[in-house]
Amino acid sequence: MNSGVRCKWPARRLRFLVRRSLTGVQRQALAQASQVSFLPMEAIGEQGELDLSSIRDSDQVNTGYTLFFEGDVVVAKITPCFENGKGALIKGLTNGVGFGTTELHVLSPGPELYARFLYYVTASHSFRKLGEAGMTGAAGQKRVPEDFVRDYRILCPPLSMQRAIADYLDRETGRLDALVTAKERVLELLAEKRRALITRAVTRGLNPNAPLRDSGLPWLGQIPMHWETWKVAHFGKVGNGSTPSREHAEYWSGGTFPWLNSSVVNLDEVTEADQFVTELALSECHLPLVQPGSVLVGITGQGKTRGQAAVLTFLATINQHIAYITPALDRVESKFLWLWLIAGYDYLRSVSDDAGGTKGAITCELLAELRVPLPPLVEQRAIVTHIERETGKLDALRLATERTVALLKERRAALIAAAVTGQLDSADSGKLM
Repeated sequence: MNSGVRCKWPARRLRFLVRRSLTGVQRQALAQASQVSFLPMEAIGEQGELDLSSIRDSDQVNTGYTLFFEGDVVVAKITPCFENGKGALIKGLTNGVGFGTTELHVLSPGPELYARFLYYVTASHSFRKLGEAGMTGAAGQKRVPEDFVRDYRILCPPLSMQRAIADYLDRETGRLDALVTAKERVLELLAEKRRALITRAVTRGLNPNAPLRDSGLPWLGQIPMHWETWKVAHFGKVGNGSTPSREHAEYWSGGTFPWLNSSVVNLDEVTEADQFVTELALSECHLPLVQPGSVLVGITGQGKTRGQAAVLTFLATINQHIAYITPALDRVESKFLWLWLIAGYDYLRSVSDDAGGTKGAITCELLAELRVPLPPLVEQRAIVTHIERETGKLDALRLATERTVALLKERRAALIAAAVTGQLDSADSGKLM
C-alpha cells in the first residue's frame, strides 16, 4: 500500500479517548427510561449488524447486565465471538438506553473520537488479532481483558478526517457487503438445487416415464412401481457408541483404534480420525466395531448435526451422539442410503421431535423402523453415479462462489485496516476527499 493519505497522526491509548463516567444527558435518559433496548449476544452481527427488536422494562434489566447508550461502541469480549468480529456502533436504542449481555466491552467516545471511526478501529484486523493473543482464562471461556482494550494504541487523526474515513468505509464496506449478500444468496440457491436434485433421484429414479405407485409414506408421496419399501432393520444393523471416561488414561493413552465424535457427520465421507482409543477401551466400554461402508447419523442436538449423515470408509468406533447403519451390501448401496437420508433430513428431524425424546434425539429404534424405498441394486448404483456427476457441477460452482466471498471479505478487512491507519492506496485515498 502507498502512503497516499498518511498524516503524522498522534498515537493515543483508548483510555485517554473514551469516557469513564456518564454524561448528564445519559444520566437523565437512564432515569427517565421506563423501557430500554435489550441486546443478547446473538443479536450482534459480525459485520456491525444489530437486532434491537427486544425491548424490556428497565427495572427488569438494570442489574446484572451491561449498560450502554446511543453512540457507544460495543465489542464482544468472549471467545469465539471476539475473534469472529462481533461488535457494533449502537444506534436506534429505545429511549436512548440499552442493556445487554455481560460479555461486552463498552466504549463511549470522548470529544476527540468520532464514534463510527472508533467502531472501525475495533473491527480492524490488528485490533482483533492482538486482542485474541491477549485473551486470558480457561479454554472455551477465554476473554479479552479490559486493560487490553483501554491500552490499545490507535492513530488518532483530527475529527474531520475521522468522519471522512468513516464515511468512506460506510460506502465501500456497504458495497462489498451487498456483493457478499448476493453471493451468499447464490450459495443458498445452489444448496437448494443440490438438495432437490438428490431428492428427486432417490425418490423417483432416473426414468421420468416410470409408472408410479403410492409409497405408503405420507411425506414422500409416489415412488416407481417396481421399487420396494423396506424397514432399515430388514437390510441393516443399527447401533450407537459411547465415550470412554477421560479420567481413565488407559482408555486413551497410546490408543491406536479410531474413535469418532459427532462432528464427522457434517462430512460426505469420513476418511480419517483424529482421536484414538485403546484395546482396553474397546473391551470394557460400549464401543462397537463399525464396518467400512456403514452410514453414520447424528442423533442428538438442536443444531443441524442431528439427522446429518456421512459414509464411513474405514473400520472405526463412535461416540454416543452418533448412530450407525451397516447395510447388507448385496441389497443396499451405502451411498444410496446416505443420499436417501440427505433427502429425508427434514422428515427424520420432525419424527424425532414428535417422539418427544430428550432434545428431540433420534433413537436407534427410530432409525431401525425407518422405511426406505429401494430400487434394484443396479439402479441404486446408476442413481448414485448420476447424482455424483450432477452435484459435482454444482459443487464446483459453490467452491468458486465461496472463494469470491472470501476474497470480498479479505478486501473489506484490508480496506478497514488501511483506512484507520492512514495507509490507503492512492486510488482509494482520493475517495476521502
